Amino acid sequence: MQRKASASWKGSLRDGEGSLTTASGVLATTPFSFGTRFEDANGTNPEELIGAAHAGCFSMALSMILGEAGYTPELIDTRAAVTLEEVDEGFAITGVHLDVKAKVPGAGESDFRDAAEKAKQGCPVSKALDVEITMESRLVES
Repeated sequence: MQRKASASWKGSLRDGEGSLTTASGVLATTPFSFGTRFEDANGTNPEELIGAAHAGCFSMALSMILGEAGYTPELIDTRAAVTLEEVDEGFAITGVHLDVKAKVPGAGESDFRDAAEKAKQGCPVSKALDVEITMESRLVES
């Protein structure tokens, strides 16, 4: 299986602009710029997209692991915070924090936390990232 995406950039780093496109069409010449990446301008950026990919991958992995344990989640809500920092050699993604809330009928806190830890370690996006991944996970009633 292979998934494809492309990026196009025109101009200098600060004044230029680019666009991102995915083969699925979900992103179609979606704009990004220095302002959307390093400032608070409206638009997307690579780190935001990594966060979305990680949250989605983790949620699916957690659902699978819970299912294998006999639980069917009603809801898994995962938020990923990707940290981009200036380091000696330039900028680097230095960590990801996953904040997970889930409604899983019949699951105990211990079983849920074990499943969440396995998902954090095992989802393909986690495996692709060479950074510290931290997590807060909790069961909710509604």
